[in-house]
Amino acid sequence: MRRRIEHAWDLTPKEAMALQSRLAGKVVRHDDFGPVARIAGVDVGFEDAGAVTRAAVAVLDSPSLRLAASAIARQPTRFPYVPGLLSFREVPAVLAALRQLDTPPDLILCDGQGIAHPRRFGIACHLGLLLDLPAIGVAKTRLVGTHDAVPDRRGAWVPLRDGDEVIGAVLRTRAGVKPLYVSPGHRVGLESAVSWVMACLTRYRLPETTRWAHRLASEKP
Repeated sequence: MRRRIEHAWDLTPKEAMALQSRLAGKVVRHDDFGPVARIAGVDVGFEDAGAVTRAAVAVLDSPSLRLAASAIARQPTRFPYVPGLLSFREVPAVLAALRQLDTPPDLILCDGQGIAHPRRFGIACHLGLLLDLPAIGVAKTRLVGTHDAVPDRRGAWVPLRDGDEVIGAVLRTRAGVKPLYVSPGHRVGLESAVSWVMACLTRYRLPETTRWAHRLASEKP
């Protein structure tokens, strides 16, 4: 899978923040994708007390949500844990896993933030921009922003705002469970992002893409 943008990874946290701010302006926040037949979920775990980054990619057929392909990559962890900069810690291993796929996915759902990020450049933006692939951030917790209460019914959502800017959706994927924080990553608008997350749900809180990728990233070798 060919990268469209290259940049150095051996950066200080300050340099990484500056790079995020520069690249955020290149993110496409509206729909710019064709038919979606293969949806990838990506997740990252760590081994050896954090010394090894283990990235997993699970590709599901759409709309059946059957597993079509998967890949795992392990690399030495080279970037420290810094909130807001997790993509610099995780994306190199994710790219290595994606390179193992015979066919690139049509859409990527990341276990993390898209533009719902202090510098509008979470892992879904970073990965989507590097590969020029449509990407969506699907996070279990909020990193930035405020929102109203979400109605307790499946599919209900309210805007996530940072000041006057709408940066995502707080989506109730199942009644009686905590909502998810959905935001555009690259080449996907907010309403489409919510629709695709809903399309990847079964009876669980998390979309099947995330569930498959998390299982691969977290299971013991």
